[in-house]
Amino acid sequence: MMIEKSGTIRLRDIPTTTRLTQEEQELAAGMVRVTHLYRSALKVAVTQMEILDEEFARLYDHSPIHHIEYRIKTLDSIIDKLHRRGLEVNIDNIYAHIQDVAGIRVICNYLDDIYYLRSLLTRSESYTVIREVDYIKAPKETGYRSLHLIVNVPIVISEGTMVLPVEIQLRTIAMDMWASLEHELRYKSDRQFTEQDAARLRLCSDAISEIDREMQDIYQGNEPKYHA
Repeated sequence: MMIEKSGTIRLRDIPTTTRLTQEEQELAAGMVRVTHLYRSALKVAVTQMEILDEEFARLYDHSPIHHIEYRIKTLDSIIDKLHRRGLEVNIDNIYAHIQDVAGIRVICNYLDDIYYLRSLLTRSESYTVIREVDYIKAPKETGYRSLHLIVNVPIVISEGTMVLPVEIQLRTIAMDMWASLEHELRYKSDRQFTEQDAARLRLCSDAISEIDREMQDIYQGNEPKYHA
């Protein structure tokens, strides 16, 4: 398994691209504590993934985990999300309303791996699943597909035990490829993104979904559903 870090997970070191108000500057100072806590929760959740992957490598010839990526949400993104929800920018609202400050993306080889891994995570005593959204069975209008879980992760700190939410996204290699390129084309490219582009990307998503199912069948040794 390969684990990829999305930069260093310290919010206080991440430069902002916006001019901060006084309350946002106070938030930035308070994020030193928040960063430590969410980084700790992220470590606990990632470690559990590593344990699972190592067990599969030792006992079986296949692991549902291809690789893992993880990140802490940037300060700018947190502020923007609070603003979009019409919430005051403060530490209490981060704890109460932002459930994806810490995020893990688990890339799986096959569709069945996603749901098998989900079954392992949902019955784990390490944390509790508090929210689940299945964008595989019901894709977003854009064509986005992934299984999202919000899990409560307990961490031991000097004051006792604290529970924090961590978002876990489960997707196949093909889904991850589509999502990465869709984001690049929609938000990062200098070219103008059109409705026709969006429609074509939805078709690509449908085609990739068919490929995922076919790859699953090949892996399982199933007969093809069609003949050339």
